[in-house]
Amino acid sequence: GFDQRESEEFFGSEKPYLPLASRPDVVVFQTAPLEEDVEITGPVSVHLWISSNAVDTDFTAKLIDVYPPSVDYPEGYALNLTDGILRVKFRDSWEKPELMEPGEVYRVKVELLPISNRFVKGHRIRLDISSSNFPRFDVNGNTGENPGTSPVRITALNSVYHDESRQSHALLPVIPAPP
Repeated sequence: GFDQRESEEFFGSEKPYLPLASRPDVVVFQTAPLEEDVEITGPVSVHLWISSNAVDTDFTAKLIDVYPPSVDYPEGYALNLTDGILRVKFRDSWEKPELMEPGEVYRVKVELLPISNRFVKGHRIRLDISSSNFPRFDVNGNTGENPGTSPVRITALNSVYHDESRQSHALLPVIPAPP
């Protein structure tokens, strides 16, 4: 993993190379500094209630270990541990893609690769939700067409819902501390 901030080595990044969490197209869920170590081992999934003004789009999720400031990293260090993506037209089936109805709310699941990490006392657990994780995953043209063959791209306006009736959440396999 690498620190989750812009850098001159990444296409499209510009000074002052801000943390990715400060971007307006990233939704961040983060704990307070941990009061004790927490181990997460196994598969991670993120369940989202979403909508879009496009017929297709992507939702990405990253699980991040946020280190506190130190001598080496005065602003702290946000270590990407695992990530995943869902191209929404494949939300129910890989064999039968189904486009969205713009404005309609859908429940989707983003599966991240399994991990094993001990978040130590003083660190934070962070989850970043976005609709892009380029260059890790290809860019979605948000039209429902194959992005590798279609030159048409539109900007999608996407929403994530988190309220009493639409509880977006992550499932983290927390391993109890030994006695």
